Amino acid sequence: PYSMYQPPAFREERVEVLHALMRAHPFATLIISPATGIEANHLPLLLDDGGAGQTGLSGHFSKGNPLLRALQESDGGLPALAIFHGPEHYISPGWYPSKAADGGKAVPTWNYAVVHAHGVLRAMTDPASLRAHLDALSAGQEAGRSPPWSPADAPEDYLASMMKGIVGFNMEIDRLEGKLKLGQNRSAEDRAGVIRGLASEASEASEASKESAGAAELAAMTAAMIPK
Repeated sequence: PYSMYQPPAFREERVEVLHALMRAHPFATLIISPATGIEANHLPLLLDDGGAGQTGLSGHFSKGNPLLRALQESDGGLPALAIFHGPEHYISPGWYPSKAADGGKAVPTWNYAVVHAHGVLRAMTDPASLRAHLDALSAGQEAGRSPPWSPADAPEDYLASMMKGIVGFNMEIDRLEGKLKLGQNRSAEDRAGVIRGLASEASEASEASKESAGAAELAAMTAAMIPK
């Protein structure tokens, strides 16, 4: 079963591609559906694809979050959906070379890349697991910074007090769905036009802007999907 509209041309099932997107865009939308109704939280999630072939996610949230009650009231784990949002960008019909040949028969669209991870949430039961999660999450985000910050830089008693205010969780992944909507239903010429359009907008925007980064990443992903 699929939880999102999945035209075959856009379906992505290569696990390594899905994992790469999840690592590159770890800030996810976590959706649960307890008896009180649908809830959505926005959290950084850490992918762990090592150890006995089991793939899972770990995360944490404030103890004031209603998610805690839902976890406590769940019997055997809380079903959840984590959505990882990759690059996205508006696609102008002016980028399609075919527009002129087709008498202007073209409309805008939006291209994007997303991954849906389905699984079951379970609360971490010991401080050591939570600390290991926080250490790994910080290490991943601090990589490349000079000097990188580490939880060990903060006083141990301060960290312990801060950790008392959060809850860690693991999510065993049962199923992954990937969708890369990158113009696979267009001609090679139109897809090349999209790549040029995205690259142009990326260069015109500020190098530090989110729009520039998203356009550049989407252009690279689109180019990678074109058969060589």
